[in-house]
Amino acid sequence: QVQVAESGGGSVRAGGSVKLSCVQSGRTAVIYALGWFRQIPGKEREFVAAITRSGEEMIYADSVKGRFTISGDNAENTVSLQMNSLKPDDTGVYFCAAGRSQLALELYRAAHWFNFWGQGTQVTVSS
Repeated sequence: QVQVAESGGGSVRAGGSVKLSCVQSGRTAVIYALGWFRQIPGKEREFVAAITRSGEEMIYADSVKGRFTISGDNAENTVSLQMNSLKPDDTGVYFCAAGRSQLALELYRAAHWFNFWGQGTQVTVSS
C-alpha cells in the first residue's frame, strides 16, 4: 500500500501564490504517476496537473497552464504544486493522488486511474 499526505494549503488574495506539497510513503516503488485534483462542494473532482514519477512528463489542465507548476523529488518521495497568479476560481480542496498503472500520462487526467489519495488540503483565494 501507498499512503499520500498533502500539506501547504491556506488562504490567499487573488494574484498571490501558494505551494502545496505531497509526501508519499509505503510501497512507493509501485508509483508510476502523481497528480493533483481539486474539488468544490457539489462538483466533481477536477484534474489540475500530473507528472510521471521519473519527472520526464507533466501535463496540466488548460485552466492552470502557465500559472501552476508540478514538480517531483524521488529521493524525498515528494511532489509539489507551485500555484501562482491565483484566482478565486482556484478555490477548493486540493487532493494529491498516486497511480501505479504504466499508462500514457494523458490518461491520468481521469481520476479513476489513480489508486491512492490523500485527505486533501483547502486553498481559498479571495478577490
